[in-house]
Amino acid sequence: MAFGRGRKVEEPRVQPVGWVDAWQFAIGTEERPVAGDRKNAVHGPRAFRVPSGGGMHRVFAPCAFFPPESQSSTSTPGDLRLFEDPEGQEVLCYLTAPEDRGGERHFQVHDGDGRVIGSIHTAAALRRALKPEWYIEQPGRPAIVSCHEWAKGGTKGIVQRGAGKLFTSVVQGVADLGAEGGDHSSPQRPLEWRANDELVMTSQGHRSFLLRAGWIDRRLVFAYALVRNG
Repeated sequence: MAFGRGRKVEEPRVQPVGWVDAWQFAIGTEERPVAGDRKNAVHGPRAFRVPSGGGMHRVFAPCAFFPPESQSSTSTPGDLRLFEDPEGQEVLCYLTAPEDRGGERHFQVHDGDGRVIGSIHTAAALRRALKPEWYIEQPGRPAIVSCHEWAKGGTKGIVQRGAGKLFTSVVQGVADLGAEGGDHSSPQRPLEWRANDELVMTSQGHRSFLLRAGWIDRRLVFAYALVRNG
C-alpha cells in the first residue's frame, strides 16, 4: 500500500494468532487501522480479531475465520461454523440446529472433529422476564450467565458497581475494542457474564469480548457470537 511522502511501502499481511490464549477479540475485517502515515485502513477476511501493538504497529490479528464467500453457495440455512484458516478448510467449531426444550432454545457446540464441547441457551420470549436471556454451558463448570441488571446505566453504571481501577480498565478495554476492531463503531451498552460470583467476561454488542477467566473455552464465546450475528 502507499503512504508517506510519495513512498510506497508494502506491508505484510497480518498473520493469524492462536485462539486458545486469546483474551480480547472482536468480529471485524480491519487488520491495520489508520495511524501515522497510513491514510487508509488495511482490511482482510471477516474473522474474530485480537488487538496488539500501538501506533503504526497496531494490528488486529485473526484467530478464527468466518466461512469464505466461495462456500456461501454450499451452505445450508442455519449452518454456523468457524475455521482456523481463511480458505475454510480446517473447521474450528460449529453449531447444530437448535432444540426447543421447555421453552428454551439449546444450541450444541462441536469442535472440528464433531465432539460436543458445550452449549448455548436462550430463553423463549415469554420467559425472558423471569430467566437470563442467554447463558453458556461448559462441561465441568457452572453456567455462564449474562447479567443484564449490571448493564443498567451503561459503562458508567458498571464502573460504579465495579471493584476499582482494574474493573474500570476491563470495561474500557471492551469498549475500545468494539470501536477499533469491530464492524460497527457505535457505542453499545456493555454486558457482564458471570459463573456464580465469578466475572468470566464482558461483552459489547455481541461482537466484542474481553475475557476475565482463563478457563472459558473461547470456542463457546465464538459460538455465542455466531448465534447472535446469524
